[in-house]
Amino acid sequence: MQPRNTHLNSAALRGAVDLAAVKAAGEAAQKAEQARAERARQAAAGGDGENAAAAGYPLVIDVTEETFETEVVQRSTEVPVVIDFWAEWCGPCKQLSPILERLAEEYAGRIVLAKIDVDANQLIAQQFGIQGIPAVMAVVAGQLVPLFQGAENEANVRKVLDQLILVAEQRFGVVGGTVGAGAPAAPAAPSDPALNAAHEALDRGDLGGAIQAYQNVLAEQPGNTEAKLGLAQAELLRRVEGFDPQAVRTAAANDPKDVRAQLDAADLDLVGGHVEDAFGRLLDVVSRTAGADRDTARLRLLELFEVIGPEDPRVTTARTALARLLF
Repeated sequence: MQPRNTHLNSAALRGAVDLAAVKAAGEAAQKAEQARAERARQAAAGGDGENAAAAGYPLVIDVTEETFETEVVQRSTEVPVVIDFWAEWCGPCKQLSPILERLAEEYAGRIVLAKIDVDANQLIAQQFGIQGIPAVMAVVAGQLVPLFQGAENEANVRKVLDQLILVAEQRFGVVGGTVGAGAPAAPAAPSDPALNAAHEALDRGDLGGAIQAYQNVLAEQPGNTEAKLGLAQAELLRRVEGFDPQAVRTAAANDPKDVRAQLDAADLDLVGGHVEDAFGRLLDVVSRTAGADRDTARLRLLELFEVIGPEDPRVTTARTALARLLF
């Protein structure tokens, strides 16, 4: 689940991955790729393998630590798996979960909803860096895709899921169909070798190589949105890779006027999936500073907008707030 960055207007598809989970995520991605290859081998041999038609799996499933690899990681090679982290005591979860379940049924196999009780599965919650619930993530082809945290209305959830499905098809070639119908998968979109090289460098953790590769793409294609988003994420990950999270957050809490500390904490917020917190922190810096400090915070905020993508509603809201502060 090493972070990647496609259409991150797709609600943080390529943003925000908890760095503590990167190593385990990478191992999960490798297992998912092996599962995908095995399915392809079985299909070529004429077997029915474990495809959706043969499996007949439900659209909403309860997942535990014991079933996570099979139900989430391996299944994500066939269909995007949306994860709902919840708990019985969580009021907002009781508002959000029915929306997710209803949409999972409505989408008729284009996604599968995996429900994880954080109290009963604390190890999974810890590995995913869950700090508050409800929290919603997805896994696509073994890749971790943080979506949003907190309760959302149905219209916003639908928009996030639509974007997730689009990116799953275009970037990863994962196309969910009506489960049990055996619908053929659509072909993946044509790929750009230079862009693929950049993605592969990012997946390997070669952040310097990824940055250079994305810059090479942009030198030839200045308007390439995917390359812009990939570059923004690679630069973000390089900034935070040497951080001591506790030290960064302590420094930011002890001195709200320390602009550098607030910028570092905002980067950590975003990498941890707390998009609104990151934006809000930098907006606060912009509101109470002037001159070079204000410009530094403004530019960092614009960089984080690039990581998430211009069409994400959270970016739209924060951009409007920034405009009010500046003008």
